Amino acid sequence: MAQFTTALIVAAGQGTRSGAGMPKQYRKIAGKSVLAHAIDALQAHPAIDAVQIVIGPGQQEAYAEAIGSRALPAPVIGGATRRESVANGLAAIGGSRVLIHDAARPFVPGEVIDRLLAALDGHAGAVPVLPVADTIVRVDETLGEVVAREALRRVQTPQAFRLDAIRAAHAAWPADRDASDDAQMLRAAGHAVAIVEGSALLEKLTYPSDFAAAEQRLARSLVSRTGLGFDVHAFDTGTSVWLGGIEIPHTRGLAGHSDADVALHALTDALLGTVGAGDIGTHFPPSDPQWRGAASWRFLDHARHLIVAAGGRIDHVDLTIICEEPKIGPHRPLMRSRIAELLGIEEGKVSVKATTTERLGFTGRREGIAAQAVATVRVPESDA
Repeated sequence: MAQFTTALIVAAGQGTRSGAGMPKQYRKIAGKSVLAHAIDALQAHPAIDAVQIVIGPGQQEAYAEAIGSRALPAPVIGGATRRESVANGLAAIGGSRVLIHDAARPFVPGEVIDRLLAALDGHAGAVPVLPVADTIVRVDETLGEVVAREALRRVQTPQAFRLDAIRAAHAAWPADRDASDDAQMLRAAGHAVAIVEGSALLEKLTYPSDFAAAEQRLARSLVSRTGLGFDVHAFDTGTSVWLGGIEIPHTRGLAGHSDADVALHALTDALLGTVGAGDIGTHFPPSDPQWRGAASWRFLDHARHLIVAAGGRIDHVDLTIICEEPKIGPHRPLMRSRIAELLGIEEGKVSVKATTTERLGFTGRREGIAAQAVATVRVPESDA
């Protein structure tokens, strides 16, 4: 009989020891939140059928920003302790197996998941562990005796369980007693917990130095790609044009199936090119009536999400608008600000320029507007 496996990610913590002034699961590394890294790793494993997130009270806005367009069920609201948060999550899911994972461990090797799920064939629970390499001592105010480390292991997450067994263990646990982890509760309920080999990649991110190391490791695995975009739109009747995500009053509008924002269209194509995702017409065909009059920021947002889903980060975008009218200079600051907002990057990474063709060609004859864009993006080397 097929097993249905849910990954339950506990992201309800309020800790700020990371130094970012926010819960660490929402801090970004390599342009993507810690939580999003964990989600993507778990969703990518073929044996995981669903992913459910548990968040803290009042974290809904931070959560929505952290996951972007990822298709996930509504988050479960956690409790005052990790144990209560896990219990709330367990009550919300179905299936036969569950992986309980801490969001602060964003990198989840697939081979660890394989080992955990294989161990569930003969056990109600399994945890990944690593040996203790350092000397361990007892202390009071001074150095005490050395503790033998041969039988010691460091326990990590995700921890895998048969869902019925871990639910029962939670129900039997004393309400006034906290637990260090879920495996402890399963053992207290009389079940043996298997151990499998963990991974150094599963280290928890806690302090600023942990995040710096993770950022450096990801940066070494990223390669740079450049995408080029170009688009044109003819003038039509109207009283304004959309350019660079803002509406500019004008004596004419631009013709197009959407809002005809030629600047964002060129930029969208440039971004799509960095991840080999075709062009704007592939994703939003003009023959599809649902895109009639659509706001072009939606196209740009889609391209950004594709880059994020690929583990990429946008380093810089450079946009050139080619026209005789309207004058772009007065609107350039607002365009830069809007594009930076849409892409989730600093304004200093957005360049907006304007030029004319010295009255040559269709733009010189004031028949329309053209735009070209270049995007520089870093993506994981394995995707290059």
